[in-house]
Amino acid sequence: MAQVSGQVSVHEFSAPDLRGEPVALERYRGQVLLIVNTASACGYTPQYAALEALYRQYQDQGLTVLGFPCNQFGAQEPGDAGQIQEFCQRNYGVSFPMFAKIDVNGTHAHPLFVHLKQQAPGILGTRAIKWNFTKFLVDRSGMRVQRFAPRTDPGKLDTPIRRLLG
Repeated sequence: MAQVSGQVSVHEFSAPDLRGEPVALERYRGQVLLIVNTASACGYTPQYAALEALYRQYQDQGLTVLGFPCNQFGAQEPGDAGQIQEFCQRNYGVSFPMFAKIDVNGTHAHPLFVHLKQQAPGILGTRAIKWNFTKFLVDRSGMRVQRFAPRTDPGKLDTPIRRLLG
């Protein structure tokens, strides 16, 4: 894996999208990324609206939101890829890239999330993601900048996003 500033860049990872097509995150080099593990039946699911609003507001300036559905927390993402896509578009008008359902914790955790958790531990240095809608803000070089808790309203990320967008 290529390294940036002595660390691995998120651009070195790939993941299948909701259609099952592989997507190299290299595609997003030069963009600020907000990477989020999502779920369709969670108390935080309405955050899709704020994530979409951020994406629409800052997309032309270089922000991309990446959604990674996960069913590890209370089985709150039980649907298949088609159901997830339909739910997100029908209820929240999601137009940002959505990926295939993944694990974010445990032995089958997607390597991207293993990397993000190592680069941005949670409170008291914990690595595990605690719930749906944990957010990772990544700078244009592909380096992790900050981790935000599930309860953090995406609308409150305006200032750090604008800072990274310059």
